[in-house]
Amino acid sequence: MRRITTALAGLVCAAAAWTAPAAAYEIDPITREPIVAYYGSSYGYRPQAASSFRQVVSFNGYGAGTIVISTAQRRLYYVLGNGQAISYGIGVGRPGFTWSGTKTITAKREWPDWTPPAQMLKRRPDLPRHMRGGINNPLGARAMYLGGSLFRIHGSNEPETIGYAVSSGCIRMTNADVVDLYSRVRVGTRVVVR
Repeated sequence: MRRITTALAGLVCAAAAWTAPAAAYEIDPITREPIVAYYGSSYGYRPQAASSFRQVVSFNGYGAGTIVISTAQRRLYYVLGNGQAISYGIGVGRPGFTWSGTKTITAKREWPDWTPPAQMLKRRPDLPRHMRGGINNPLGARAMYLGGSLFRIHGSNEPETIGYAVSSGCIRMTNADVVDLYSRVRVGTRVVVR
């Protein structure tokens, strides 16, 4: 009996010493995509494409709250200040549809409707004239409109395109990443595209 008690005590101590893995997985109720929370200085979304991973990185040269987009790196940086930014994977404009400059977020929409602009309909007459917001909408879960242009930073119903140059000039993000960014920015946020 004493040996059994000692063995059981050893099992209890071993179970108590076991710690949970470094990441906790759950499904985002809004985007229906898996989320992973990492402990320490970085965290992110567990995407289908590795380029979608978001994390806190060293970043200098811009004020806190600024969005900096590097089309060459296919990364969007949300500047936190103190030499740090959150880095997100993005999809960018395909050849002939790239651009650079400074814009301002002039509007924000959750599950936005999509009305393709006339220029896009001319190139792609097969597109719908209007599409209600939802999980199958090309703008995805959130959109941030860049004033003075037809461009947006938006989610996507094609997360496999993140990391590629495939859009008509808009900045695409996974739905999980765009929901995270949307919660951090406000109308009036400065966006620098380089």
